[in-house]
Amino acid sequence: MGMSFYKETGKSLLHILVGVTVLFFSLCGCSGTPAIPVDYDATGERPMLFPDYTGVTCPPDIAPMNFNVLNEGSRCVVAFFSGHRPAIVAGGRGTSVKFDAGKWRNMLAQHAGDSLRVEIYVECEGEWRRLAPFMLYVASEPIGSFLTYRLIEPGYIPYRRLGIYQRNLTNFEVQPVYENNVVDDVHEDHCINCHNYQNYGTDRMLFHVRENHGGTILVDGDSVMKVDFKIDSLPGGAVYPAWHPERPWIVFSTNHTGQAFHINHAERVEVVDMMSDLVFYDLERNTVRYVLHTDSVMETFPHWSPDGRKLYYTAAYVPEMVGLSASDRDVYSVENYKSLRYDVMAMEFNPQTGCFGEPVKVVACAENGKSASVARVSPDGRYVLYTLADYGQFHIWHKSADLWVHDLQTGTDYALKEANSRDAESYHSWSSNGRWIAFSSRRDDGCYTRVYIAYFDRNGRAHKAFMLPQENPEENILLLKSYNVPELTRERVNTASGRFEQTVLETAPVKVGFESGYCPSLQP
Repeated sequence: MGMSFYKETGKSLLHILVGVTVLFFSLCGCSGTPAIPVDYDATGERPMLFPDYTGVTCPPDIAPMNFNVLNEGSRCVVAFFSGHRPAIVAGGRGTSVKFDAGKWRNMLAQHAGDSLRVEIYVECEGEWRRLAPFMLYVASEPIGSFLTYRLIEPGYIPYRRLGIYQRNLTNFEVQPVYENNVVDDVHEDHCINCHNYQNYGTDRMLFHVRENHGGTILVDGDSVMKVDFKIDSLPGGAVYPAWHPERPWIVFSTNHTGQAFHINHAERVEVVDMMSDLVFYDLERNTVRYVLHTDSVMETFPHWSPDGRKLYYTAAYVPEMVGLSASDRDVYSVENYKSLRYDVMAMEFNPQTGCFGEPVKVVACAENGKSASVARVSPDGRYVLYTLADYGQFHIWHKSADLWVHDLQTGTDYALKEANSRDAESYHSWSSNGRWIAFSSRRDDGCYTRVYIAYFDRNGRAHKAFMLPQENPEENILLLKSYNVPELTRERVNTASGRFEQTVLETAPVKVGFESGYCPSLQP
């Protein structure tokens, strides 16, 4: 468990890329309904699939889980059995298996909460053999339809040709939320990041635009506006966001971050915080104020509890930074990046007064030589899902980063072993019903982050994770971009991408107002 599939099978990514591309273009005539072979050799040979869907638990509303069979052969037949009768049969010439969408949807709907036995038959030089059967488990709970993510090259070139996209998980439909690949090079030179939604809906959402045309794009129902958080009282601007689940309020971390490049290191890059605090933004008033503002503690990645009465975040205690100039803080952070470790924290919140309580440590990580990031609370309020690594808070490059859970009812912490791998697990989000987790992982080749989905059962345990299904199973190899910040929502984004483009390129940002004090009344 956890080892790269390519490493397990002894095949390099380049070998598979060339092989499956040739198979796809020359042999993928997998149409019609093939017959299950009558004469075959039943073997114990392990099925080698890409993506690996063996033994996974899937939602009853997921798109067809098309895959390639990498075992030697020129033809294949795949049959899903419920009892002794096949529920669906697919295959044909070649080893790229694509399922009929209607038949797939009906099969999952009929077997929700049940399991299916999968048998794969492969022909090689006129002889058929059956690979070792495996199970596909179908959960009774749906995943909730939509996934938003950013596509970005995993290198260090100018941030152009970026896009934020939304995928309908019940099929293969993808719509752009916003792309920066307009024809004018000046317009093109702007970054977009940190898309975020209120309570799994899309009526209130946001994303940032950096550099040219900079500002935060905020959607509030039919209103779309651009806000400028770069003010003297807020030198770090607004960075990682968290919408209050009900009210038009957002808590941001305000950060000054930088990249440090390794000359010879498996993790290549280290992204470090030189300064970070928490701020509270009132959309109706267009005002911002500090929630926490200290030299000795760096707070980041806020997230609200489902009832909106508690704010979770991660924080590193760094007393050595007290009194340092901005440049000296930068130097200290880079030179001591391996000693920066973050705990999971929380504060009570009173929505009538707007006051936050005292910070309380929820998960003590630093004292155990570990560091937490991106603490996200489950919709039922019981579990805090976070990534845990050896140090730092930007875990997308940290091979030690794994998914962990803190059970607020029992006070226990444990790794989600069935979902983790030997490479980096980083950004993650819950489905609106709390039964599914979508997260980014580098497990396949160590370079590209791809979206994985795992079932989180009622006992608080994760099941084996599976790669986001694609119509063309080779797409996650052929697409030379990383999936970034996967966010699950119940509904599609209703704001047209053209309106976002107009707001970004043609609208002047509204300057945010600053409120001094930490506890003003928020009553209407």
